[in-house]
Amino acid sequence: MTIPLVNSIASWFLKKRFHQIELFLKYPNEVQEELLFNLIESAKDTQIGKKYDFASITSYKTFSERVPIFSYEDYQKSIERSRLGENNIFWPRPIKWYAKSSGTTNAKSKFIPVSTESLEDCHYAASKDLLCMYLNNNENSQLFKGKSLRLGGSKELYKENGTVFGDLSAILIDNMPFWAEFSSTPSNKVSLMSDWEHKMKAIVEETVHENVTSLAGVPSWMLVLLNSVLEHTKKSNILEIWPNLEAYFHGGVSFTPYIDQYKTILPKSNFQYYEIYNASEGFFAIQDRNNSNELLLMLDYGIFYEFIPMDTYGTLQQRVIRLNEVEKGKNYALLITTNAGLWRYKIGDTIRFTSTNPYRIKVSGRTKHYINVFGEELIIENAEAALKKVCKKTAAEIVDYTAAPIFMKGKEKGAHEWLIEFKTPPKDINLFNELFDEALKSLNSDYEAKRYNNMTLNKPKINIARKRLFYDWLKQNNKLGGQHKIPRLSNTREYITPLLNLNKN
Repeated sequence: MTIPLVNSIASWFLKKRFHQIELFLKYPNEVQEELLFNLIESAKDTQIGKKYDFASITSYKTFSERVPIFSYEDYQKSIERSRLGENNIFWPRPIKWYAKSSGTTNAKSKFIPVSTESLEDCHYAASKDLLCMYLNNNENSQLFKGKSLRLGGSKELYKENGTVFGDLSAILIDNMPFWAEFSSTPSNKVSLMSDWEHKMKAIVEETVHENVTSLAGVPSWMLVLLNSVLEHTKKSNILEIWPNLEAYFHGGVSFTPYIDQYKTILPKSNFQYYEIYNASEGFFAIQDRNNSNELLLMLDYGIFYEFIPMDTYGTLQQRVIRLNEVEKGKNYALLITTNAGLWRYKIGDTIRFTSTNPYRIKVSGRTKHYINVFGEELIIENAEAALKKVCKKTAAEIVDYTAAPIFMKGKEKGAHEWLIEFKTPPKDINLFNELFDEALKSLNSDYEAKRYNNMTLNKPKINIARKRLFYDWLKQNNKLGGQHKIPRLSNTREYITPLLNLNKN
């Protein structure tokens, strides 16, 4: 397929798709309501549909009052039955694929149903939209003259009764049309290798001689790969290897801790970074403008959204609201109802709206990943903004980090303990700590109040991690690669204690 033909097809699809996008931008709440009732109608004869009498639901109010909020634990037995071949439990059509996800580094795995509808109308539709938005914003793009270097997870097969599970990225690769492999690197065979360290070497060897024009993958693991490419080729920056590289499509973890490192090895002033917000449960939002850190919430991918204000989350006064009730600047826990049979499902992410016309968001953290032992309500967004600010002032670079509370003992005050692996450490760690404490105060008034005169909290305690500590810990726990992530913040010491012990060895 020639480049002009590819560009022509993309242009045609772009015009057609933008008309659809204009509809949900103009009528967002109507689009969402119609979508909800289509999902209810589709599933009315399933077991869950009969249990909650979907056939008689005629309003969102009835839906929200009748159908409870579900966690993965609530779904687990139904999903296991579905994986063993039982159909029509929570979705009317048979589900063959299950995305294996741990979400964090917890040992317990989740198996998220991926229906044919969610593959086609959500994940693949989003991939097309992402490319179209990028091309619309970058008319001189040469993206299709080369290949996209994709970095996904490994695949395992669960063969009982014909169902299959693996990382979402592996499921997407396995279901792509055969011609899609021609525009991607590495090959499917290498992409789906299960041994992460052997896979990284194979990717480097297979891609260094390709004309790579874009990158796609999780920032933490992509950075490991790019540094391996530099080590293998003995080059000083990535553009010496792939001079036509023009864009990086990233998601999965916050990009804030990594941006400076990427700019160092990709020294190109007009290089484009495009963020996406996707998960095993669905594809939710896309950066639709160059040089923006806001994501357009996509409203027609077969996902109905609800939101729990975080100031009520988990309390007796917990509220659930619709899209038309959200406010800018507030943090919300995300609830989704999907075309794979997840109903009012707590995905575990928190988001903040930056705009309500159109609806644009930022991912602010996880409902379980925060520190609020002392009423300080420290979220990942605060932590990463503060770290970025301080790194800039001290010329430091961070590879990875985690934090947990130091609990009060007797008359001793509490504190936050941080374990940080630096690529470039600050010259004065005490100054770094002082500046970090001040940055957190400026970003979080609750933290500032608890730190006032050391009333409740002492200043942070920072430990410097040895080189590759977090990598070694993930390897030790069989969590290398894919979607596995270090828990940034925890309300307990379950992560930081074993890491500190490993740091001593």
